[in-house]
Amino acid sequence: MTQKNLVLYRENQRPIVWDAYFNKTAKLKPLVIFCHGYKGFKDWGSWDLVADVFKKEHSFFVKFNFSHNGGTVENPIDFPDLDAFAENNYTKELNDLDDFLNYLLSENNPFSDEIDKKNVTLIGHSRGGGIVTIKASEDSRITTLITWASVCDFGSRTATIGDLEQWKKDGVKYVLNGRTKQKMPHNYQFYEDYKANEARLNIELATKKIKIPHLIIHGDSDTSISIDEAKTLHSWNPNSVLFPLENTNHVFDSKHPWQENKLPEKLELVVEVTIGFLIKVKSL
Repeated sequence: MTQKNLVLYRENQRPIVWDAYFNKTAKLKPLVIFCHGYKGFKDWGSWDLVADVFKKEHSFFVKFNFSHNGGTVENPIDFPDLDAFAENNYTKELNDLDDFLNYLLSENNPFSDEIDKKNVTLIGHSRGGGIVTIKASEDSRITTLITWASVCDFGSRTATIGDLEQWKKDGVKYVLNGRTKQKMPHNYQFYEDYKANEARLNIELATKKIKIPHLIIHGDSDTSISIDEAKTLHSWNPNSVLFPLENTNHVFDSKHPWQENKLPEKLELVVEVTIGFLIKVKSL
């Protein structure tokens, strides 16, 4: 069963749009939650095909849009709401993930009887890797952590730094989206929120707290986030498993839109390694 564009409505907060991929059976299924990265969304590229593979492996796989990623309920693809994008920040994404997890594990979730609530995996791509690492360090309900092409430090990202005086003076700065040609706005609140929550948003401290199975996958030709960041994450948690992938980029040779009906070879390997890891640690 594939359920697209479900909506979690929240009081006084923007809604969360999400997808569920699973096979209806009497057996409880491991919950796998996928978190997209910066300038990302749940329907980007070949993420649907990734979800299909996890469904075939009998997991309850969900992916969602962070509430301020620039998408809307009516149009969850790309960035029709740049005002919302401008008001995004790391703590909002952590709050989204917490609300979404609480909902999935509650009786309010219409698919509650399909989920093994004691078997919860977080997968995060790029910036989402930092978000899931912090969440896993804070929440004992998470049983497995997996990052794909993850950042190791929020403080050094282009979204966080820059000409701070000019940013503060203008109240907003812009980052060009090379694909859509949109000027993506970041309000100065992004930096203020980061500074106010700097200790919590320290990925190094979070990684060092991780006691659950932890897999780190990264391409050695990633020009967006260097594989050195994956090596750094691994050094902070020597019990983690580091899987460097040769000759592939930040999105494992995928792109948007993805018009083929099969995964690119490198992303297929990422999924294969991930599922193999989950089976080994008995999360699938």
